[in-house]
Amino acid sequence: MQSDNSPPRMIGESACFLEMQEHVSKVAPLNKPVLIVGERGTGKELIAARLHYLSRRWENNFLKINCAAVSDTLLEAQLFGHEAGAFTGASSQKKGYFERADGGTLFLDELANTAMPVQEKILRIIEYGEFERLGGNQTIKVDVRIVAATNEDLPSLAKAKKFRDDLLDRLAFDVITLPPLRHRSEDILVLAEHFAVGMVKEMGGEYFSGFSHNAKRMLLNHPWRGNVRELKNVIERAVYQSTDKHISHLVFNPFDSPWRLSAEAESDADKSTGESNVSSGTSNRESVPDMSALQSLDFCQQVQEFEIQMLRQAMEKCQYNQRKTAEFLQLSYHQLRGYLRKYDLLG
Repeated sequence: MQSDNSPPRMIGESACFLEMQEHVSKVAPLNKPVLIVGERGTGKELIAARLHYLSRRWENNFLKINCAAVSDTLLEAQLFGHEAGAFTGASSQKKGYFERADGGTLFLDELANTAMPVQEKILRIIEYGEFERLGGNQTIKVDVRIVAATNEDLPSLAKAKKFRDDLLDRLAFDVITLPPLRHRSEDILVLAEHFAVGMVKEMGGEYFSGFSHNAKRMLLNHPWRGNVRELKNVIERAVYQSTDKHISHLVFNPFDSPWRLSAEAESDADKSTGESNVSSGTSNRESVPDMSALQSLDFCQQVQEFEIQMLRQAMEKCQYNQRKTAEFLQLSYHQLRGYLRKYDLLG
């Protein structure tokens, strides 16, 4: 079992993941602020915890607050504390996160959502290590390492005057950018098995039997917009719903239902797509075999042939420019390259 004072375990073996881990290990011992940038579900909070527990502050407090989860006024009170009578309902003095994290690390998640006055106070703490509680006039000194995270482009926000340039300069002593899961293809099945084993144990099972070949293919081909968090949900959902020896059925969208609230709107969109396909001479019905004349059907083979046909047509349409083809198919460049390698279409 992992100790409360040990770095959180992070799983992966892809080159970009290992490079990011090495980056974290190098910057962790320094008493400098760090900015973590990454899409939702990439593990920003885990990286912040790892920075803390690999530093000399590991025995002191590691506190975290989501800046987007509270109003500007409440956030200011929670971060810096307040004196009795500072505002309606403030009946007693209360220490804020910075004061409570003295000697340790404070993780500011979703920092891009903070108001300018709050940003100014955070800047003062980074520069001088001091602040005042709301409603107070006593200067309080603290020694806090700030680790901030965002899934937004802070330089662009600063250019648009929606984020302080000087705070960005102080926070960006070093920036750790987390690779999205779709660029960590080597890690997908490793993480999937880890989550499956954990869910089996949680349900009181003895062992995990593994994924079917088709399930593995689906996992590797999914775009993972929600990254590791989405993968965890998909796997745990599959484990508890499965009645087979191996996991073969995956539900990527739990809202997908014929009775979902937006079903009518989606039906209209599907009709429009169908009309568009017919007008362009690529009717969906043409790509589906006639079931009435068949005794059995190799589903995986049919899917593979359909994917190869679509890739070839898209490449031809985009004059064999792979970046344009990826954009046309709404794939990342690396996803497209993966498909082309899979079906030996790179030549």
